[in-house]
Amino acid sequence: MSDINDPGSPSDQPPAAYSPPAPAPGSPAPGVYTAPTGQVPERLGGPYYSPGLVILLSIVTLGIWTFLWVYRTNEDLKRYNGDGLGGVLAVVLHLLLGVVLMFTIPNEIKNMYERDGRESPMSAIWGLWFLLPIIGWLVWYFRAQRSLNDFWLSKGALAV
Repeated sequence: MSDINDPGSPSDQPPAAYSPPAPAPGSPAPGVYTAPTGQVPERLGGPYYSPGLVILLSIVTLGIWTFLWVYRTNEDLKRYNGDGLGGVLAVVLHLLLGVVLMFTIPNEIKNMYERDGRESPMSAIWGLWFLLPIIGWLVWYFRAQRSLNDFWLSKGALAV
């Protein structure tokens, strides 16, 4: 009969280090999300916006569309980057001091590209386009939206 205090009993041995079971053949690597069959996975990036359409909507709605664009762009950047202004704070800044966004949005675009290991087409210096009214704003917007669209397309967004 074996004694409970016997050092040779298996219960007194230190537990073996835990190693997760190996994935079954054909299954994705650990940490890779795949949607169940028949379901669409959550999008990783933001939407594709046509720059011309957004400018037209901004004019037709007398600037109201710009608030939606600012909210959505900053919310998508914050969700993707893990930091940044976010939609609500960006809309408040747009109401109080909109020129600040002409520097913060390009900076967040730059951060997004750099985190992805790519050279950014924009940096905060692009905010200086606000000094050239109307033409500068259009150049800034087209460049910002094109940079966003290119990035989101590379992450699976659908071009409309």
